Parts: sequence; C-alpha cells; structure tokens
Amino acid sequence: MKTTEIIELLRSKTRPDALIGMARFGINTSTAFGVSIPDLRKIAKKIGTDHQLAISLWNTGIHDARILSSMIDDPGQVTKSQMNNWAKDFNSWDVCDQCCNNLFKRTTYAWEKAFEWCGRNEEFVKRAGFALMAVLAVHEKTTPDEDFLKFFPYIEKESIDNRNFVKKAVNWALRQIGKRSLYLHHHSVKLAIKLTEAESKSARWIGSDALRELTNEKIISRIKK
Repeated sequence: MKTTEIIELLRSKTRPDALIGMARFGINTSTAFGVSIPDLRKIAKKIGTDHQLAISLWNTGIHDARILSSMIDDPGQVTKSQMNNWAKDFNSWDVCDQCCNNLFKRTTYAWEKAFEWCGRNEEFVKRAGFALMAVLAVHEKTTPDEDFLKFFPYIEKESIDNRNFVKKAVNWALRQIGKRSLYLHHHSVKLAIKLTEAESKSARWIGSDALRELTNEKIISRIKK
C-alpha cells in the first residue's frame, strides 16, 4: 500500500466521538482521525514490516499514521538518529508510549535512550525515557534484576518534575520495575517510601501512588508467583 492510500483508509475510519474522549484524556487531537488501536493493529498486520513506509507515514505528521508507523517499522533498521528525531516530534503521550512499547523497546538502543532521554528537558522526550524503563521492565525477561536498579537514581532525581505527563511516567517506571520480582519489589517500595517524605509535591505523589499499588496484596501475590 502507498502512503496516500493508507492515509485515506485512516481518514475513512474517523471517529468524531472518540476524538472528544481522547482530548478529555489529554491526547493532542489536532491531527488525529481517532482511529482505534485495534483497527490500527489490523491495518499494521495487513501491511507487515516496512521501514520505508513507516518513515513516510511518520513524516505526514498525522497522529494515527505515526502510531501506525511504530507498529510496522523494523527495529533492526531503526537508527539512533531516527529515534531522536521521532522523540523530538512527540506532542502527545499516547504517540510517545505507543512508539516506546511497539518499536523502541525492540531496538538495540532502548537502554541507552532510556538513560539519555530521562534527563532531557522536553516533556515528551523525558516521558519517553521513563516509558522505556517501564516497558523494558515488563518485556526484558532475561535481563538481570540488578540492571534495573541503575534506573533508580534517575527516578529519584526526576521525581521533582511536576509536569503531569512526566511525573506519571516516572511513577509508571517505578511501579513496573517493582512488579518485576520480589527483589525489585523490595527496592521499589523502599524508594517509594523515601519519595513520600520528600519536599517535592510531585515526588510525594509518585511515592504514595506507587506504594498504593506495590503494597496491594493481589499484586504481591502475583509477584510471588
């Protein structure tokens, strides 16, 4: 399929009511059609893996096309430059998170970019750093738990950033790491408690919200299994 054909297909699936709901959840809908994620995945399955088409779709600037790009791109062909350029283009938390979960986590640069981006000032670039930490904690099954402790100084340092989409990503990273194993659960709870005692309102929220989940009996039982 050509880029123009795919854009017309996406346009045909416009959902005005969905756009209203998306905006309510803080999603930037200025270039969005409101195509559902399941529909985007169906389209991605039909297209298959296509790096050049992914680049072309991303360059349209259309919200739905960019999410689709992350679903069809080949992680083996993704370069550091592409990751940096796409991250700079992030203007909505869902595009950021979809790219990290669908594509960036599968590249050889995922860990490097998690460390790099979490210290950046741009809101969605920084969010991408912590989003990568969260998805890596879930999907990197063979990585030693000790490697995830290296994220903790960054989580603590950036917990003072009170921007909504940043603090929620910091919180996400802490919770996902804490649910990875009993070993990391212990260290995550310890850090969460420390954050609840911080001067920063954002840090206290991150700590208390993480504790609420990490001390839930059902969560603990699931970790033990």
